[in-house]
Amino acid sequence: MRSPDVPRKVLIVDDSRTIRRLIKSRLSRDPRIVVVGEAEDAYQAKRLVSELSPDVLTLDIEMPGMNGLEFLRKLMRVRPVPVVMISAETQQGSERALEALSLGAVDCVGKPGPGGLATAFSDLAELLYCAAGARLRPPQRSPVKAASSVFHWNGRVVLVGSSTGGVDALEIMLADYPENCPPTLITQHMPKTFLSSFARRLDSKVAPHVVLAEDGMGLEQGKVYLAPGGETHLTLDWRAAPLCRLLWSEKCGGYRPSVEVLFRSAIPWANRISAVMLTGMGRDGAAAMRRLRDGGAECFAQDEATSAVYGMPRAAIENGAADRGLPITEIASAVLGTAQS
Repeated sequence: MRSPDVPRKVLIVDDSRTIRRLIKSRLSRDPRIVVVGEAEDAYQAKRLVSELSPDVLTLDIEMPGMNGLEFLRKLMRVRPVPVVMISAETQQGSERALEALSLGAVDCVGKPGPGGLATAFSDLAELLYCAAGARLRPPQRSPVKAASSVFHWNGRVVLVGSSTGGVDALEIMLADYPENCPPTLITQHMPKTFLSSFARRLDSKVAPHVVLAEDGMGLEQGKVYLAPGGETHLTLDWRAAPLCRLLWSEKCGGYRPSVEVLFRSAIPWANRISAVMLTGMGRDGAAAMRRLRDGGAECFAQDEATSAVYGMPRAAIENGAADRGLPITEIASAVLGTAQS
């Protein structure tokens, strides 16, 4: 295990000199990070990975010659290294970013558009530092939709928080959900356009119907509601029938959508909630999850061995929000057991 005092070595791979300079400038402010090299295409990157042995890469998706996805596929097969993808926040860019995650990338961040350079990549150093220690996995196999099973819902609603590594974790968890699953609200840290593509991707792969949450949308059995992100947080309103509410608000703890905001909104109805904390960096949601548990919620966290980044689940266990971690393959069963009559 590397000492936390040793800077993480980063290789920047992008065909844009402007983007490379911007990323390098942002990373130079963090003493935990050292940029050991830059590559303008996949062929240079291949050579520098061998020569420099970086701890983590930033990788552009759109590059001349061999694009980022092709390079990532080869890299994960021959010499796996943690990779954070840099992608345009367009529909095509977000779909390719999700494909990169299925190929083994740790996370994706959006490339700045016109006028966005001043604030671009502000959190990239922290992400790369955590990604350098991420657990890599083989390229993901597509989950098979769960067969219809006998499930009698007891009225409990499921809330899920996830971040780095969450795309893979959520696909595994929801692949074990029956078609008539309990209503489930998910906050995944991801740019807005990525979340839209992710909802479509999940909906095509799992038995329940997965949708982007809308303000005032009633909760129904057999549906999974994904926070749409952007300028809003996803919250739960259960003053009458349970509803999704979108809260237009500032970031909470640096995140929007925020797990803390979702979990906090459900505290008045804690005894009708099952809460889950999946892989991710930081502590988002841990404090509110503890309050949910104190109010009677059933609470679960992913274990260290199956988390890409053991930050959010660790925080939930350390503050008593969850007793222990469960492998991602056991989370769905545990949650469904609390929501079945």
